[in-house]
Amino acid sequence: MCFSPTGDLVGGAVVVGIGIDACLHLKRRFEYVAIAALPIALGLHQIDETFVWWWLQGHVGSGVGEVAMWIYLVFALVVLPVLVPLMVFLFMRRSLRRWRVAPFVVLGIVVSGILLEAMLVGHPEARLGAYHLAYTIGLRHGTFIIGLYIVATCGPMLASGFRPMVWFGAANLVAVIVLALLCASGFTSLWCFYAALVGGAVALHLRLMNRPLRVQV
Repeated sequence: MCFSPTGDLVGGAVVVGIGIDACLHLKRRFEYVAIAALPIALGLHQIDETFVWWWLQGHVGSGVGEVAMWIYLVFALVVLPVLVPLMVFLFMRRSLRRWRVAPFVVLGIVVSGILLEAMLVGHPEARLGAYHLAYTIGLRHGTFIIGLYIVATCGPMLASGFRPMVWFGAANLVAVIVLALLCASGFTSLWCFYAALVGGAVALHLRLMNRPLRVQV
């Protein structure tokens, strides 16, 4: 599960399926569309990494593998730090709660720009690690920037007051800290799989709940 190309492929397909199912059963609660659709994007993201595995194992050409690597890194490091806080910001209806989330949107844009510049200058690379893929992008002050990345992606959920988002943010906060300590080189690969699973759990919760969830004041 994310520790092999088969794990990425199967796990990603399952998460995509959960996301599609959630989108089909929102019961006209259109404000939850972005939340339900997030696992679809995360699942496709994991499926994309399958091609990076196959490239490094010699099963597909370098052209396919390098494109897959760039897609994977751009989504993980450039799109997500903006998408997640923006999604939470747009979901919140109360203006006070929105403005609590707004700083995370700005932070996400800044982090995204820094990581994109590092990728364009540093020539990203991927290599096979011990049961994971290790990515390098030539980032300077990596620990500090990754810390800001964590704040940008987990912070808005914790500040939202929306219980599933709060749990999602808390779970990811714990996961990224543990993964960063255990395996810094595999942080991007391993955490994105975990985020896909938790995202699937959020979508499944939206699929099964019988009444609209309330946002806490």
